[in-house]
Amino acid sequence: MDKLFKKRLIVILTLIVAFASCRKKEFDAYYGRPETLGDPIYQQLQARGNFSSFLACIDKAGYKEILGTAGFWTLFAPNDDAFKAYFQEKGLTGIEQLSDSAATSLVRYALAYDANKTDHLGDYLSATGWKPNLGFRRRTTYYDFVYDGKVNGKSVKLISSNGNGTYINTNFNNKYITYFISNAMSTASLGAADYNYFFPNTAYTGFNIMNAAVKNKDIVAENGVIHEVDHVIEPPKTLDQYVASKDEYSEFKKLLDLFVTYSPSNEATHRYQVLSGKSDSVYVKYYNASLGFSLNNESFTEEAGAANNSQIGAYSLFVPRNAELLAYERDVLLKYYPGKTMADLFLNNQQILIDFLNAHMYKSMVWPSKFANATAVLTGEVPQFNANGDILDKKLLSNGLFYGVSKVQNPDVFSTVFGKAYLNPAYLTTSTFLNEYGLYTSVKNSKVKAHLILMSDATLIASGYNYNPNYLASSTVIGRLTIPANGDFKRVLQQAVIPAAHGEMSNLLSGGSGIVETLNGEYIKYDNFKIYSSGTLDSTDVTKQYVTVNSAMSSADGKASNGYAFYVNKFLSFTTKQVSQHIIAKGTVSTDPYYNFAMYLKSSQLYNAGTFEINGVPLGVNYTVFIPNNAAIVQAVKDEVLPGTISTGVPNFAPTNVNDIAKVSRFIQYHIISGNTVVPDGLKSGLYKTLFKDSNGNDTYITITNSLNSMQVKDMKSSAPLANVVISNSNVLSNRAVIHQLDRYLKFEY
Repeated sequence: MDKLFKKRLIVILTLIVAFASCRKKEFDAYYGRPETLGDPIYQQLQARGNFSSFLACIDKAGYKEILGTAGFWTLFAPNDDAFKAYFQEKGLTGIEQLSDSAATSLVRYALAYDANKTDHLGDYLSATGWKPNLGFRRRTTYYDFVYDGKVNGKSVKLISSNGNGTYINTNFNNKYITYFISNAMSTASLGAADYNYFFPNTAYTGFNIMNAAVKNKDIVAENGVIHEVDHVIEPPKTLDQYVASKDEYSEFKKLLDLFVTYSPSNEATHRYQVLSGKSDSVYVKYYNASLGFSLNNESFTEEAGAANNSQIGAYSLFVPRNAELLAYERDVLLKYYPGKTMADLFLNNQQILIDFLNAHMYKSMVWPSKFANATAVLTGEVPQFNANGDILDKKLLSNGLFYGVSKVQNPDVFSTVFGKAYLNPAYLTTSTFLNEYGLYTSVKNSKVKAHLILMSDATLIASGYNYNPNYLASSTVIGRLTIPANGDFKRVLQQAVIPAAHGEMSNLLSGGSGIVETLNGEYIKYDNFKIYSSGTLDSTDVTKQYVTVNSAMSSADGKASNGYAFYVNKFLSFTTKQVSQHIIAKGTVSTDPYYNFAMYLKSSQLYNAGTFEINGVPLGVNYTVFIPNNAAIVQAVKDEVLPGTISTGVPNFAPTNVNDIAKVSRFIQYHIISGNTVVPDGLKSGLYKTLFKDSNGNDTYITITNSLNSMQVKDMKSSAPLANVVISNSNVLSNRAVIHQLDRYLKFEY
């Protein structure tokens, strides 16, 4: 019995072993390490035999175990020839003279997160998946930690902010490495010239890593991918670090430093103390969030839903040398602050410095072949630099492109007529409210021709408009402006802006004359350095019917990139009267040019004697009113178009017959253009709608032919000859309206 049991047991055990062996083979086949899988990165470098110096760096850095076991890395590995050249450049005899910290920085900057062969290295891993041919940067394992600095003259430990105006303890602010791979370069329309602009001593091959060329690509390892390169790549500085390292940019750095604050960080302090064993507190260096970006931030953008954006973008910074910057500060930024410094300007008008710095900051990589397509942060303006002449220093840094330039970017906010108000504290109210009301678009673009009539704060205060920028009771800027009764400061500013696409007011400084349309469609007139508005002309005092242009100041200081600033000595007001009041003012006695028309108007059903309103002519809309002269009115009576004695043409200004009353209303309505103001300046012609509607309720029109100092009007009946504008009695300024006299009346059909 025992023998039989033993035999059976042996058979069972044999079967179990055989079965287990089969199961192990199946397990290994499914879960085991594939025989075709390459060795880990460290062992692969050993086996290849031409990475001895880099392997020694890895050992010094303590990365042997990391690269010799598991992981998911992309390694840009410099070969021994690369190190030979590197040691010679640094004056070192070999790896033994390379410090542990230097070795660590070389290894960590060569090591990027995620394993990428060339089939994906040129792609962008977005939050929604791979975006082909857009990637040219990858995050490395290298980051700067705490460094020595000074705050208010005191030596302290500092750490860089890792966002634009923010610091997140879990973000180590890793540096990025930039590569130039053919598919991404082609998609971005970049070529060898863009690469060699920054690395003139390295041939562009279609796969370059910073200043290195890739000799062998896509070496697959168990824990990543190796790309062999022919140069040793040191971690580049940030834009912040590079500006600080160069004396020739010290003046620009002074401006940047005005927007830097330092704040202690408990988290950074704790981490530093644990790692170093020291007791120092650590302060975070922040750049003001009003700047386009933080120069010490390694991440391009990492907002929610924008993961890995730094793979496709980085910043660009143009920095003028000290000499050019100092001259610009003196001649432009501090021109109206005699004896003051840029630090004083920071205290007086910080926004000016923000605008200046942001004009040199681009939230994109501005490649040399793309200057004409780049737009600066906030200003939207292209660089004013010639890539082949104005750039004296160029660097591809860890968080962007740096250009040291031989001139200053002069942004529209300073160079245009808007800048004449903005840079001069005497015109603070005007510049503030051009922005507040959104009118700056008409005066702040060098490509949009415009003039600006400048009234000083003192002039505005004397007219009842008092702006107190320090008044904090209201959350809005408008709440700090005192507006007098019947005043509308937006309208005042609109009337002070003259679009000049057709050369309007080009003869003002030579003593010329003319009539021009302002931003809101109202008109002003000028003659021999005097400017007339609907408001000034309301004055009964002839000396107050105009404001005088300071010709000397306007000529010397007023010329801007898009027009002229005209400096005036008084307030350029607008009228608060009704259109009827200006018509009647020129029609009070029978010899007045508008007499007959005015008399019909006063007695018509359209006229409200209490408010002076004309029915259908509310304030706030632009109008053109045509007044037939007295003789034309007489002819209209003879033609039975207006009530009166047909044989003599003597008008009946106060008819009682219903039909006659209606005739007067229709006549007046057909002589008023609604929604447009037209003057004889040669700029507006064509079909215009009147206030009159025919018996079917249809709109009616007139046709205007316009040239400088001459204008003709064709009516519904195409009467011949056309009615001519009588220039001597025309261009009368009214409330958002201009009044002209005609030598004939306009005929219509009811």
